[in-house]
Amino acid sequence: MPLTDYQASLARLLSENRTFDSYLAGGAAILIEPNTMRYSRDLDYFHDSEARVAEAFSADRRLLESAGYSIDVDLNQPGFVRAIVRQVDHATKVDWARDSDWRFMPTVRDVRVGFVLHPVDLAVNKVLALAGRDEPRDILDSLHLHRHVLVLGALCWAACGKDPGFTPLSLLELLRRRGRIHAQDLERLDLAEPVNLQALKRAWLEALDSVEPFVASRPSEEIGCLYYSASQREFVDPRKVTDAVPHFGRPGGVLPRIVD
Repeated sequence: MPLTDYQASLARLLSENRTFDSYLAGGAAILIEPNTMRYSRDLDYFHDSEARVAEAFSADRRLLESAGYSIDVDLNQPGFVRAIVRQVDHATKVDWARDSDWRFMPTVRDVRVGFVLHPVDLAVNKVLALAGRDEPRDILDSLHLHRHVLVLGALCWAACGKDPGFTPLSLLELLRRRGRIHAQDLERLDLAEPVNLQALKRAWLEALDSVEPFVASRPSEEIGCLYYSASQREFVDPRKVTDAVPHFGRPGGVLPRIVD
């Protein structure tokens, strides 16, 4: 669980105030899972409206101060608050932000952190983030998601539902421009274990090369969907199972429809 002990205890406390529309997202939500490759440096809480950001920050601030934490606000504007939360010798950055309520799945209750964005939505968001910025941490996270949540081809395919300005291949083209990582880039990250640059590069290129065959296997009218398998009870690579059905997103997310 690559959150620090301090971050984990802070997230447990803040879980009291989490709801379906005020939830942990971003890197920390990915990195609470086992076998992730790095530690997060912050906690990101997303909300479905500017009003919810303000309400959630106010409630969280009262909760934190009552528990003996101090809160230094760095930025406070409509739809976004950033603060440093301290207790004794420990500190971490916490963001409260507005994000689109368009997603594939409803948010999920997690005993560790309260409500959290569903793993497939975290994965789709990470791929879209990587397309727009060249951050080594996003490469590490995307590889983890490719291996443990859903293959990169399926994520590129689904991401076009959240951002219809992309096609899967135009998104792939942007991703191919990422991944030039140097040793000093890794030194700036809080890694859970050493990373071999050559092995990382090979794995990233293999993941990229897997996208086009996936795209070629799917009908164009299904661009923007995930694929759900009732027998596996999870989102899948539809080439690997016989009962995969398209699952499209919507505001607030939607549970998969099970067809008998």
